[in-house]
Amino acid sequence: MTPARIVVVGTGYVGLTTGACLASLGHFVTCVDVDRAKVSRLAAGRVDILEPGLADLVHRGIAAGRLQFVVGARDAVRHAQAVFLCVPTPMGAGGSADLRAVEAVTAEIGDVLPAGCALVTKSTVPVGTSQRIQALVGRTDVPVVSNPEFLREGTAVADFLGPDRIVVGSDDLAAARWVGELYAELDAPVVVADAASAELVKYAANCYLALKLSYVNSIAELCERLGADISLVTEGMGYDRRIGRTFLKPGPGWGGSCLPKDTSALVKVAESVNYDFTMLTSAIDENLAQRDRIVAKIAGAVGGTLAGARIGVLGLAFKAGTNDLRDSPALAVSSVLCALGAELIAYDPAVDGEIAGMTVVDDAYQVAKDADAVVVLTEWAEFKHLDWAAMAELMEGIDVVDTRNLLDPRVIVDAGLSWQGVGRPRAAARITVS
Repeated sequence: MTPARIVVVGTGYVGLTTGACLASLGHFVTCVDVDRAKVSRLAAGRVDILEPGLADLVHRGIAAGRLQFVVGARDAVRHAQAVFLCVPTPMGAGGSADLRAVEAVTAEIGDVLPAGCALVTKSTVPVGTSQRIQALVGRTDVPVVSNPEFLREGTAVADFLGPDRIVVGSDDLAAARWVGELYAELDAPVVVADAASAELVKYAANCYLALKLSYVNSIAELCERLGADISLVTEGMGYDRRIGRTFLKPGPGWGGSCLPKDTSALVKVAESVNYDFTMLTSAIDENLAQRDRIVAKIAGAVGGTLAGARIGVLGLAFKAGTNDLRDSPALAVSSVLCALGAELIAYDPAVDGEIAGMTVVDDAYQVAKDADAVVVLTEWAEFKHLDWAAMAELMEGIDVVDTRNLLDPRVIVDAGLSWQGVGRPRAAARITVS
């Protein structure tokens, strides 16, 4: 395909990844943002987002003359063949998706878009948004195309350049096919659909993953009550190709920038057409219950009451490999611990600065000093390689609550500590009688 002139509006996680990756495919990409300081940093090749491979792609795109960063969308789009909307669509009042940013950009650029320019929604938007945007633009010569992203934080570049599928949808199928051809360099199936179906795909996929995570957390709770081991249960499940191995790890609950808002948004979409999506609302309720169970587990480790307990927290980010704190389960659990009177000393290799209610330190061993318990809340691999004997020497108590089942219980026990995971048998410290 002949390289296209593309404008990407928004330089957040999705926008910056989209812009840098499209430039790497040979297109000429202009990324737009309203934050002048951020645009200046990006134009100089400084990337604030922690994402493997992203900074390198940005540097290469700038050096090749295929990637630039500017302030203001209106002038940038005047010669574009495609404009990708990658602006935030956070959870709004009542759980619905907040589309004010999408609508504001559409209003700003609608009258200056070149005829035939595809206006592409990359942001996650509810079913019916394409029609809504088309009405706001008020032009029949500007097709609106839905092209949902399926990027995972920590592997976003790899996901974009090696996708399972590319979904494009529009009531103008020719425009949808043309947008699909922008990805011609990638070896991936292209699903061409109507606008409504394409918009629903992202919600359907993310909400299914949330269901799967809530399910495995429920099975982990059964394992604890029945004396089974979740690691063996999920191993047995994972061999079934109908089920697979992914999203079968229990934890402190699901979170991040997508699943909480997408599950709430789909519930609201269902309500709008008089469908009671009980299965999905139950998954959301189960997720909240899982966080409560984790808090109760930690309280039990410090004698039943959290007031005055000193707890060392390992991990704050939503997931390992990122510095994203949005809807982080680790922060959700930590905030409840703080509210119940615990003193928290926290460490995360990708997070610095102040966080309300806790002390954030720059060394993992500092969280253990005088701690009544240490809690693993994010699955950073480096926590597995800590000197746990040294951690034990620093701790006041002996309990390690591993909400990610990350650590080797034998290592913890050999260090003179007790290990407690999620859905797995507890490994108690060995007591030596002299």
